[in-house]
Amino acid sequence: PSVLDLAYGTAGATRVALITDAMGAAGMGDGRYPLGPLQVEVKDGVAMLPDGSSIAGSTLTLDRVFRRAVRINGLTLHQAVESLSTTPARLLGLADSIGSLETGKHADLVVLDSESHDLVAVMRRGRWVLGGERFDVVPTP
Repeated sequence: PSVLDLAYGTAGATRVALITDAMGAAGMGDGRYPLGPLQVEVKDGVAMLPDGSSIAGSTLTLDRVFRRAVRINGLTLHQAVESLSTTPARLLGLADSIGSLETGKHADLVVLDSESHDLVAVMRRGRWVLGGERFDVVPTP
């Protein structure tokens, strides 16, 4: 938490990008998963080499990054959203197509529960890929 506090205090939300370097097993249950040529064992959200000698990768998902930034670091919802969407898109030179909901951009969005900030639904390029059946979306002409 102190590193994130330092980054925000020094650079501000428009210059801090919240990311994750999660492997393919992120969000999955306990078990064995491939990581390149290796097999890793995930237990309680921690990915380790099967012999237990080393952490093998991250299983941190962006919804957890968001919750942590808001709950532990005290970021406002606006700051957290900006650091997870607008800022990374701008830093990658992709702000003309992603990073915010605007006419002409990809309709990519994540819906989080307003209280718990748990993942509720995901839309990718205008199509619900998770949980969209809960929402009535009426396209505008």
